[in-house]
Amino acid sequence: MAKEKEIKNENAEVVAEAVSKTELFFKENGKKLAIALAAAVVIAAGIFCWYKFAYQPSVVEAQGQMVSAEQSFINSDFETALNGDGNALGFAQIIDEYGAKAGKSVYLYAGVCELQLGNYDSAIKYLNSYKGKDAILAARALACLGDAYVGLENYDKALGYFEKAAAQSDDMFAAGYLLKAGLVAEKLGQESKALSFYKKIKDQYPQSMEGYDIDKYIGRIEK
Repeated sequence: MAKEKEIKNENAEVVAEAVSKTELFFKENGKKLAIALAAAVVIAAGIFCWYKFAYQPSVVEAQGQMVSAEQSFINSDFETALNGDGNALGFAQIIDEYGAKAGKSVYLYAGVCELQLGNYDSAIKYLNSYKGKDAILAARALACLGDAYVGLENYDKALGYFEKAAAQSDDMFAAGYLLKAGLVAEKLGQESKALSFYKKIKDQYPQSMEGYDIDKYIGRIEK
């Protein structure tokens, strides 16, 4: 019993000492802590106000600007889609003014427009800035990079991007990327590699548009 009482007294002393040290800490550092806490509150309030009254409205505004550009894109008016019409902004201007606030796809749109207009270096710049995580769109961006390098006659790089696009896209679009890879491989004199792409289309994507016509590509290498 005496031992239990002794243990309790020791515990009480430990607690009292801890409380005393805590009180001393706050007494010595209370002003600094108060200032730090006040600063944290001010910073948090500032971030909230910026997000609520500056960032969110600019996102809504940027997305609103996308509507007209997307419609021009759908109509294959790539010049207007990219550079606007004097009233509505184009993708290039939206990027300059808002960055990615309109959505990551703005870079893909701009890249495709530049590609269609034959501005391959600009297309590559925009497409490399696209960081979307959608697998289908990511594969499309890689394939467009391949197209841009074909336009620049850099066939080695083009082949690499078509291969990446096909690997990224496990769907019917992959057949188109594989066909492009095969054609570029043929251009580079790599017929065995081209044949492997064509046979992959025949084996894995026979119902694709490319699959219906793939025998002629295989035949001209195996003749």
